[in-house]
Amino acid sequence: MFRIAFLEPQIAPNTGNAMRLVAGTGAELHLIGPLGFELDDAKLRRAGLDYRDLASVIVHENLADFWSSVGSTRVFAFTSRARSLYTDVAYRPSDVLLFGTERTGLPADVLADRRITQAVRIPMLPDRRSLNLSNAASIAAYEAWRQIGFAGATGAPQG
Repeated sequence: MFRIAFLEPQIAPNTGNAMRLVAGTGAELHLIGPLGFELDDAKLRRAGLDYRDLASVIVHENLADFWSSVGSTRVFAFTSRARSLYTDVAYRPSDVLLFGTERTGLPADVLADRRITQAVRIPMLPDRRSLNLSNAASIAAYEAWRQIGFAGATGAPQG
């Protein structure tokens, strides 16, 4: 299933919400350190509710550790600076959906990394800076999952 990756997340409730997202979709959540909170943070637990045990969460010490874990898998970098829309991608179940930190997004050196398959954006109205991190991850994950027929979901379309 898809992998959702947060580079240096800073706000615990966003990660808690993402835990609920991956528990509900069967995706994996990759947290790339350093993290701006402890994994036992009360706000993370509150946002994640009882989904923490149902969520597949992998913590990487740093970006180099993350890169080595994903190998040659396709990585789509989500940034407001991209020209291509996230809906223009034909997603595969093994893809990585990479998001930057809440305050600054993905840095230029990450966006320029040869391991990035493509930078994509979620459209917004003009003069808006960004979407909430966990909301953006949800938008992207559900589009990717939709494209593969909501594989594994109860009541998913057949055929």
